[in-house]
Order: sequence, then C-alpha cells, then structure tokens
Amino acid sequence: QVQLVESGGGLVQAGGSLRLSCAASGRTFSTYAKAWFRQAPGKEREFVAHISWNGRYTYYADSVKGRFTISRDNTKNMVYLQMNSLEPEDTGVYYCAAVLGSINDRYTIPGLYDYWGQGTQVTVSS
Repeated sequence: QVQLVESGGGLVQAGGSLRLSCAASGRTFSTYAKAWFRQAPGKEREFVAHISWNGRYTYYADSVKGRFTISRDNTKNMVYLQMNSLEPEDTGVYYCAAVLGSINDRYTIPGLYDYWGQGTQVTVSS
C-alpha cells in the first residue's frame, strides 16, 4: 500500500515558479514509478511527467517540456515537480500518482496508475 500527499501549490503570476512535493508512505516506495497529472476545471485529467523507480528515466508532456522537471529522492520518500515559466494554461489541480514496477512512454494514461494523492491547487494568473 502506498499513500501520497501533495503540497506546494499556490497562486503565482505568469512567468513565475513553483515546486510541488509529493510525500509517500510505504516501505517499498523506491520500487514504484511516480507521475504528476493535472486537471483543469471542466477538463479531463492529463499527464504532466513521470519518473522511473530509480530516477534514471523521465518523460514529459510536450506542453511542459523544457519548463518542468520531475525528480525524486528515495531516501526521503519524496517526488518533486519543479515548474518554471508558468503559464495561465498550467492552472489546475496537480496530482501525484504511483505504479509498481517499470514504466515507458505509454504510461501517460491515468488508469495505469494504482495510487493517487488528493491533489494540490496551482493557479497561474496572467
């Protein structure tokens, strides 16, 4: 069982930065791949980025590539999402997700992930 708790969201002006954190509990944290998804009002949940269990493989949505960076620290059971050059279109609730084992670039579908956090709100003003 893995429990995920996101933090770090808030209100920021366009062009600003935020760093989201995801704290995970569970003894096998390091064996789970992690991802960030987001959901804007009235829209479906969409993939943002994911990272393999050992941090060696990362993959990003085209809309955030070059602006966002996903990372993890298995010694602290933490996953991070550094978001730079934020745009109003980045507004939404950001969710941390986890799945056991290896991933590839096909793992952009929410249904492939087994565990989810409650989300943290990010609002980017223009």
